[in-house]
Amino acid sequence: MTDQAMDWQELTNLTRGQPFHVERVRLAGNGVAIEGEFELPQLAQLSVEDQVFVTAFVRCHGSIKQMERIFGVSYPTIKSRLNRISQMLDFVEVDPAPPPSEVLDRLRRGEITAEQAVTELEGRP
Repeated sequence: MTDQAMDWQELTNLTRGQPFHVERVRLAGNGVAIEGEFELPQLAQLSVEDQVFVTAFVRCHGSIKQMERIFGVSYPTIKSRLNRISQMLDFVEVDPAPPPSEVLDRLRRGEITAEQAVTELEGRP
């Protein structure tokens, strides 16, 4: 494990999972420091064990079979842990609502009904 990873693990152990804010950031290359209140990214707020798990999942390209081999646990255990971690993270909308102009164009072409257009424009599934 690198010194940087050890420092991060020590910080995580010190805070015992409690939320905290960083108040000073120093750029390593030129020593410039920025002060303020910075919240850590969500992934950095996970426990060290969960960060390792997420990193392994990404490196396995999302293969649960590979995760089973790496961690020596069953499919349901991997899925359960993924579900638990996913509940701790906010998600970026991966299927955003179409722009209103697109909905209206589809309505004009007869691809959707007026009711479907209203539903899409209101942002309901």
